[in-house]
Amino acid sequence: MSEEDHRTALELLAQLSFETSERLQERAAEAGMSMQQARLLGILRDREPTINDLTTHLRLDKSSVSGLVIRAERRGLVSRIQHESDGRAVRVRLEPPGRALIDAANARFEEDMREFFTTLDHAERTQWTAMTARLLTAEAERRRSTL
Repeated sequence: MSEEDHRTALELLAQLSFETSERLQERAAEAGMSMQQARLLGILRDREPTINDLTTHLRLDKSSVSGLVIRAERRGLVSRIQHESDGRAVRVRLEPPGRALIDAANARFEEDMREFFTTLDHAERTQWTAMTARLLTAEAERRRSTL
């Protein structure tokens, strides 16, 4: 890849990031959430992590995650439950109001992205999805190897 192609690819990636972030922020705001709250609820959709696990997923320090969880708990969106094998740890669970909130925001975001990708035909969307999945898998593996 030439230097000019590389720069263009980086510019396009940045622009795509801005476009998706803007839509995510709009959908979170419509649901009365910050982006961090939306990320928290999104993570909790399919797991009950500890606070320490959440620090890794959210890439925030423990006090920030604790504050985020406390605020969501006050709104009835999440609850903290005792860890089954570690008496000092708690797991964070998504409660039905939190699930309803994140599911509604996610549904709106999915509509946004379906509309965004209508420019591509089915084969192009399939190719884009496969390439993006490959990039994200490689990045996740790289991150795990540096821990």
